[in-house]
Amino acid sequence: MTEKPLRLPEFQEVVYSTGHWSLLKKLRAKALLLIETLAKFNIEALTHGSIARGDVREKSDVDVFIPIPPSSFLIETALERAGMPINRRIIVQATPAYAMKGYIEIGERASVSFPLMNMRRIEREFYKFGGEVTLEALKAGVRVAGVDKRLMLIEPTENGHQESGIVGREEWIAKMLNISVETVLDRVHALLRRDEVGRTGVFLERELSEGETFELALKKLAKENPAVRRRLKTV
Repeated sequence: MTEKPLRLPEFQEVVYSTGHWSLLKKLRAKALLLIETLAKFNIEALTHGSIARGDVREKSDVDVFIPIPPSSFLIETALERAGMPINRRIIVQATPAYAMKGYIEIGERASVSFPLMNMRRIEREFYKFGGEVTLEALKAGVRVAGVDKRLMLIEPTENGHQESGIVGREEWIAKMLNISVETVLDRVHALLRRDEVGRTGVFLERELSEGETFELALKKLAKENPAVRRRLKTV
């Protein structure tokens, strides 16, 4: 069931069970393996969301993101040499205004993603909004604050986390997470709208064929779609 945004600044302490800590350790180890695999090829990556914050669930995905990626060939080479099975490769664009991203799905509930064009500040800060950790932080067991899909701020504690609503506190949240108010307002609007009208899908999604590179697929899409060409020219 999709988590619904909470509009009130509710506050509560959440204490993790032994099983929760075990699951978190397992998912973080999976993310660490992926990021270290990429690091061997000098590719800097991070993980974000519940794995960075700590509030994981059984169905939590392991999402690894490369903010400034090299060629997709190098990314795929790093994964293949580590023996990581690539199940699917897709290009996704959430809306015409957002940057296209490449997604490489690996095994079960794990993926590596990267932008295929310049991201706006609000797009890059999306990951900080939800909480992100680098290789070093992951190794050190660091958890960070971030906002979940319910629009609840998750702040790690020694025994779990504390959570509180962010609606009505957008400026304070922006300062706390060191991101722009614009980013916070954008995410609040998007998640509240999704709650009201439901999921509306993505603007564009295309699976790559065998032997096709992300760069070649992007070139084809730009040739066919004026909206893609326009987005390629903007920052």
